[in-house]
Amino acid sequence: MNPLKRIHYNAPVTLTFALISAGTLILAHFTDGASDRLLFMVYRSSWTDPLAYLRIFTHAIGHADLTHFLSNFIIILLVGPMLEEKYGPKLIIIIMVITAFVTGVLWIIMSPYSKLGASGIVFMLILLSSFANMQKGRIPLTLILAVVIYLGQEVMSFATMDGSSNIAYMSHIAGGICGALFGFMANSRDGYR
Repeated sequence: MNPLKRIHYNAPVTLTFALISAGTLILAHFTDGASDRLLFMVYRSSWTDPLAYLRIFTHAIGHADLTHFLSNFIIILLVGPMLEEKYGPKLIIIIMVITAFVTGVLWIIMSPYSKLGASGIVFMLILLSSFANMQKGRIPLTLILAVVIYLGQEVMSFATMDGSSNIAYMSHIAGGICGALFGFMANSRDGYR
């Protein structure tokens, strides 16, 4: 049997997101970053520019370089498939789009700089994954630890940053909050195990 026939596209949302983001990274390389500035980077601009509305969402698929891309997608490729299986691809797409919107709008409101990358979605997935085995009347210790370790570290970093940092702590925090909210809502809607 052909070994390639055994490969299964097991997490369509996660894998498609990774492939599209890899494609934007390649495009940015060939356009010397112009495609990122035009389509895949969120920043304050005129609301008469129709692309400003698009960039609120598409900033999550742009990445500054290969290291930035890999640091986000190592986690996305590890956590995403499990969450797609638990919550379904449709809900994961909705949650990712909402998280991109929230982090994009917050960035425009609160920062004079530009931003691109999926780090808000990464933190959303990390917190959402902490709810995977939630049972009625119990708070998973993994959830508490994820909040303390991931969000606590980001809040501390955000509070002590000097303004010149290019790390989007605000997006990490907002993404983590989105993941926690979606986790609570999904588990209360579906019931607990």
